[in-house]
Amino acid sequence: MSSLTLSRLTRRFGAVSALENVSFTVAPGERVALLGHNGAGKSTLMKIVLGLIPATSGEIRVLDAAPGSAAARAGTAYLPENVAFHPALTGREQIRAYLALRGAPARQAGDLLARVGLADAADRRIGTYSKGMRQRVGLAQALIGQPRLLVMDEPTSGLDPVSRREFYALLDDLAAAGAAILLSSHALTEVEARTDRMVILSHGQLVAQGTMAELRDRAALPVVFALVPGAGQAGALAAAFPDAAASPDGTLRLSVPQDGKIAALSRVAAAQAMLADVDIIPPSLEDIYSRISRRDVDVPGVAA
Repeated sequence: MSSLTLSRLTRRFGAVSALENVSFTVAPGERVALLGHNGAGKSTLMKIVLGLIPATSGEIRVLDAAPGSAAARAGTAYLPENVAFHPALTGREQIRAYLALRGAPARQAGDLLARVGLADAADRRIGTYSKGMRQRVGLAQALIGQPRLLVMDEPTSGLDPVSRREFYALLDDLAAAGAAILLSSHALTEVEARTDRMVILSHGQLVAQGTMAELRDRAALPVVFALVPGAGQAGALAAAFPDAAASPDGTLRLSVPQDGKIAALSRVAAAQAMLADVDIIPPSLEDIYSRISRRDVDVPGVAA
């Protein structure tokens, strides 16, 4: 059973379609990245999932319940991109207030703050927190009640590299415990390595979804072999790979289709004596996103 199911979801604002026939699922324990340019429809989709606005048509089930229902709200947590808390409250006081709203014991505040790395700052006023620290308070709030579905909008906004790594480690733990995670992010390098599947929206339409391997096949982008010539071997290497492009640093870049990797590896192995080093560079999620999303293509009547 899926934690989140969208079937032909459509949302119109007058004559403008923010979402058009969007369908996908998020299973328990799955981490799904929601990708798209500004205005692609990501925020509209999240608002529908949270029950803040209705869909114009289509079906949506949140934890096998209607979005916004008591059952859906009880099991769903949300972390916005820009959190806002009272600056005069301490982190502990703020989390205690949220615990009271959820009918949970106030003593859980310390454990929640420790879980997101704020144990030492729990009794400082939030007005003294950095943006990254405030984001951690938001994450602590989202963890109240052991949610079965987490919806996150640019959740690592304001976090430093170490905090980002810790954040994704926490998401890994939550997914391993069975929580479904839907997160929107423009940090494509992050989500490439730390999510199970990607859903790409463009102009309100779902243009692709799948794992990195599936999206690479869909994009049909080349794999690049970066060939570094050995001492005195630049000319011989260039002659052996006349179809490679030369970089200013002397490296040769050989681009081959996805189904040509094995043949290219054989060619590179045969030239081993001429090589100092070789790197194999598959298309990144940024490359794939740029190819698939077709952001510059105007879709009449569809916007977000």
